[in-house]
Amino acid sequence: MFRKVLLVFTLALLFSSCISVEVEEADTPVPSGFVTATLAPTKSGYVPPTITRAPEVTLTPTLSVTIPPNCTNSAVLLRDVTIQDGTRVNPGEKFTKTWEFQNTGTCPWIGYSLKFAAGDQMNAPLSAPIPDTLPKDIVQVSVPLTAPTINGAFTGYFTLNDPNGRDVLIGTERTFWVKITVGNGSPQPTSAGNANTPSASTGGGGNCNYSQNADYVNQIAAKINEERSKAGLPALTINSLLANAAQAHAADMACNSMISHTGSDGSSAYARALAAGYGGAFTEEIIYGGGGPQAAMTWWMNDQVHRDAILNAKSGEMGVGYAYFSNGSYGDYFVVEFGR
Repeated sequence: MFRKVLLVFTLALLFSSCISVEVEEADTPVPSGFVTATLAPTKSGYVPPTITRAPEVTLTPTLSVTIPPNCTNSAVLLRDVTIQDGTRVNPGEKFTKTWEFQNTGTCPWIGYSLKFAAGDQMNAPLSAPIPDTLPKDIVQVSVPLTAPTINGAFTGYFTLNDPNGRDVLIGTERTFWVKITVGNGSPQPTSAGNANTPSASTGGGGNCNYSQNADYVNQIAAKINEERSKAGLPALTINSLLANAAQAHAADMACNSMISHTGSDGSSAYARALAAGYGGAFTEEIIYGGGGPQAAMTWWMNDQVHRDAILNAKSGEMGVGYAYFSNGSYGDYFVVEFGR
C-alpha cells in the first residue's frame, strides 16, 4: 500500500510541474505578402531576379483599308453646301463652291479627284484631290472660283474621278456643276464663238427664257464627225430642218425640266422631224442633259446605244440643238437628230 501512495504522489508531482512550466519563443517576422503555401522551395544561395517594369507603349491607331476586287464606284450628290444654283455674284468676285457627296459604291475613295470637265472654268483648277472616303461615308468637296468680269449666267461642269481617271457616276450623271449669275444677269455682246458666254439669243414662252450657244452646237457637230472619221465613216452634213427640230426639242426639255425623247405634247422624235418639214429618212435622236459638249460626247460614246447612233453608217446628215435654262433641273440640254 505504501508503494501505491508513493506512485500517486510522484504522478501528481509530474502533472503539477507540466502546468507551471511556460515556454517563450521569439517572434519571427513574416515578410509582407509572404504566403508559404505558394512558394516553391529554393536552393541555398538562391538570388531572386530583379523585376523591371516594362515600358509603357502608346499605340497610334492606323486605318488599314483593303480595296476589294471588282468593287463598284457610285456617288450621290446630297446638297450644295455653298453657292446655290443661280447665286448672284459680282463681276470678278472670288468665291468657293462646296458640294457634299456620299460614297454609295463599294470602293473606298483613295486617291480620287475632282476635275473640271466643260463649260465656264471660272479659274477653277483642272484637278483637285478629294479626301479619302470609305463606302457609305459623306465627304465635302470644294473648289475655288472667280466669277467672269462680264454680266451673264455661267455654268462650270466637273466630274469625280478614280485614280485611273475614270468618271464616278453620280446617280445616272457623269457631271455636277456650279451655276452663277454675274451682275444683273444680262449677257453683254461678245465675239462669235466664245464658248464661255452663252449667246444672248433666247426663246420659249412664259417664264422660260432659255439661252442658246452656237459654239456649243458647232462643237457637238465637230466632235460627232471626229468620231465618225476615227471609225472610217463619212462626215455628216448639217441639215437646217433637222436642226430646227433638234432646237425645238432642246427648248422643250429645258422649259419643262425633263430629259425625254417624248415631247411635252406627247410627240415622238420622228413626228417632230416631220413637223419641221424634213423630207428625208429620219434615223435617230440622241439627247443629253447636265453637262457641256465634252461631257455629252463622253456619255454618248461610252453608252453602246448612243455610240451606235453616232456611228450609224445609214445616216448622212444631222441637226444639233442646245438650250440652257437656269431654272431647269439639268441646266444644259442637248439634242441631235440624224437622217439621210
